[in-house]
This record gives sequence, structure tokens and C-alpha cells, in this order.
Amino acid sequence: MAKTDWPIHGEITGPIVMIGFGSIGRGTLPLIERHFRYDKDRLVVIDPSDADRKLLDERGIRFIQEAVTKKNYKKLLTPLLTAGEGQGFCVNLSVDTGSLDLIKLCRKLGVFYIDTVVEPWLGFYFDTKADNASRTNYALRETVREEKRNNPGGTTAISCCGANPGMVSWFVKQALVNLAGEMKLKFSEPTADDREGWAKLMNKVGVKGIHIAERDTQRTRKPKPMDVFWNTWSVEGFISEGLQPSELGWGTHEKWAPKNARKHKKGCKAAIYLEQPGANTRVRTWCPTPGPQYGFLVTHNESISIADYFTVRDGKDKVSYRPTCHYAYHPANDAVLSLHEMFGAGGKPQSVHHVLDENELVDGIDELGVLLYGHRKNAYWYGSRLSVEETRELAPYQNATGLQVSSAVLAGMVWALENPEAGIVETDEMDYRRCLEIQRPYLGPVEGHYTDWTPLTGRPGLFPEDIDKSDPWQFRNILVR
Repeated sequence: MAKTDWPIHGEITGPIVMIGFGSIGRGTLPLIERHFRYDKDRLVVIDPSDADRKLLDERGIRFIQEAVTKKNYKKLLTPLLTAGEGQGFCVNLSVDTGSLDLIKLCRKLGVFYIDTVVEPWLGFYFDTKADNASRTNYALRETVREEKRNNPGGTTAISCCGANPGMVSWFVKQALVNLAGEMKLKFSEPTADDREGWAKLMNKVGVKGIHIAERDTQRTRKPKPMDVFWNTWSVEGFISEGLQPSELGWGTHEKWAPKNARKHKKGCKAAIYLEQPGANTRVRTWCPTPGPQYGFLVTHNESISIADYFTVRDGKDKVSYRPTCHYAYHPANDAVLSLHEMFGAGGKPQSVHHVLDENELVDGIDELGVLLYGHRKNAYWYGSRLSVEETRELAPYQNATGLQVSSAVLAGMVWALENPEAGIVETDEMDYRRCLEIQRPYLGPVEGHYTDWTPLTGRPGLFPEDIDKSDPWQFRNILVR
């Protein structure tokens, strides 16, 4: 498809302020250029590093080399977001920036906002004085949900709208509709704002749990050197979330929990956390290309938000149904090796951090989807199987992993323009059909696959194991111990 064939999805009438110009910022920029009408003179990019300033200078885009901090964010951002007429848009694609404070500022100014994660201010992830409960994504999410409850409606601010969290919540709904249809169940698809209807549908289908099941097979031309952390997306972001406690939405079918599992005392109580880092916690899962595989149970917002969204309650407090939900991530092989090195050194990150770009990768795909399991058809994976080769043809400055994220940001921005007074929303609360309609041209093959694999397949093997044969889909069988 030629450049002139890309559709214009809307107009941003005010300034655009992009915070962060790392791998996702670079990838999102050309999608904004393709799909929106806007005033280029009021597009500003802010980042503490000028490593990729050349891309901005070539376009005549204003660049501010500065970190957005808790001390300067109001003074720095307010004049940029309110310059001239129209309604501005803050696109937060950075690390170490307080999402909640930025959401509050943008809504006060009447400016659209979007991010890919509930990001805290610098120092949160590695605060040795904080207990593990306060370092969780559950705790971060609760701060945003409390703000939503206290200040409903108003200018749209979209929280956690990348690939995951983000796109995978749209995949869950599409997969659920597919399953219900193929099971020939009598149902009416719930509307976008009918959370209870969606939860009852998932319960009716019989889903016990959901894996955000991902396999990144992108390969480099050269071997990874020592003392360097290689990844196909933000190294700082991966290390930060990988060193947070492992977290998962906790389903009503679970009969067993690890000894180091902890419950939350406040909030939605849809999730638990483990007293161990997510990037050092392994689980059994399944993806179409490798079949059975190990994944890391890294904490993500969607593990909590999906479990919370699909909860069925009898009355105000009693939960009658909730699916287990967690990430099951096998990153690129070089990232796995990087994790081994880091944890082998007592959790000390390597001295050099590097994101592998499309020119360094020789081949491979990022196979990112959702595995809905425990129903009468066993398990169903639905997702994107985007290759780095196709990514090169679709959009510049990114690999397959990056395009899955940046295209979700695009979809979220379009949805915000079309729903300007939706208040603070998570992707679970958005119209999944509209969002996937915008994003799908950038996702490569989007497919559904059934499997007869379970976490008990081939077990026990040569050694005794503590497994629950009565229900293959117990977390007891999924967790690698």
C-alpha cells in the first residue's frame, strides 16, 4: 500500500506533545504523521536523550532535550499543551514519568492523554524502603482507578494502551465471541459499556483462565556480547517490570496457591502477587509456533484489569466467577540470556542497555495473543503473528514488537478523538471492534488456534511432581517449581 493510501482517521486540533522518543516513540511518530491531520508546528517531542534527534530535525519537529520530572512537569508541559487554539494531545511513551499526575494535569487542561503503562516517577521500582505490595502494578492501577471513581467523566485519558496491556484486552473479547459462536451458544454480544454482560458471557463459555501468551522469535545477525542487555523493546521498561513482584489475576476455580502468594487488603482484590520477581518466575503455556513453552510470569496491568473486568458478583462483595489471568512471556532469545546474566549477578543490570532495531534483526516474529483455557474446547489462542520482515514493509523505525505497541497507541488515539468525554478508561472498557479495525492493518496475520495441550501433557516424567490431576488448568500445574 502506497503512502498516499493510508487513511486519515481524525484531526488533532491542538498541540501534540510526545513524552519519550525511545523505540516506541520513534515507531509511533510515522503513524501519527500518516493517520492524523494536525499542525506540525505544534508537535513537540521531549526526551532526556538526543540519540535519535536526527529523525526529528529531518522533519522540522521541535525537540526538547529534558527529563519530565515530578518537580518540573507542570511548568514544562502546561504551556506546550495549551499553545494556540484547539484541543491538544499528550502521548506519554516514556519511563519514570508519573502517569497519574500527568493524567490529572491533562484533564485539568482539557487535553487528551494516552500511555502504555501506569508509570511511576523515578525511583519507585527500586525503592528498598517500600514493601512488595506497594511496588506492585496492582497498587499503581488502584491509584488511577481511585481517580476515575472520584472524578468520573470529563476529557478522555486512556490508561495502558500498548500491545500488552492494551491490544490483548481487545483480543480477549474477540476470542470470547469466537468461542461462543463456535460452541453454538445462544448469546447476544454485549455492548462496549456492558462490563457485567461480558463477564457473564465469559462465565457462560466456561473460561477458567487466560494467558497473555507471547513468543518472540526475532533473531540478531551477531551474538550478544557480555555485560549488555539486549531486548526488542525498552530495556529499562523490561528490567523495571521484571524486578517487580510477579502478579496475576486470581480465578475462582483455583484450589491451591504458592506459599509465597500474598493477597491485597484494599481495592478490587482481583489479583495476588508472589514474593519473587516476575522475570525469574516461570510458567507453562502454549503458542502456535513453538507449541508448549516456558514463559515468564512478569507483572502487567492487563493481568489485573482483565481479571477485574470479567468478574461476576452476587451482590456487592461476593464473587461468584473470576478468571485467572497472567502474562506468560518468552522474549527474544537474547533477552532471555540477558535476564540470566542479570539475575546471576544478583539482579544487577548490565552496564549497557540496547534495543535491537529492524536492521539488526535477521528474521523472526512476535507472536502475541491470548490463550483462553479450561472450557469444553480445552484451549484457544488468538492473536497477532507479525514478522520483522512484514514490519519493514508496513512502517519504519521499528521491529515487530514495537509495531504491535505503536499501532495500539494509534488505535487508542483515534478512539479518544471519537469519544472525547469518556473520562479515564482502560482498554478493557473501549470498543474492541473499532480499535482492532484501526490497528489490524499493522498486525500481520491475526489468527485463532485450538490446542489439546494442557499443563499436564507429558507429566509426570522421569521425576515425581506435585501436580493436580483432577484439573489440568490449576495454577498449581502451570507454575514451574
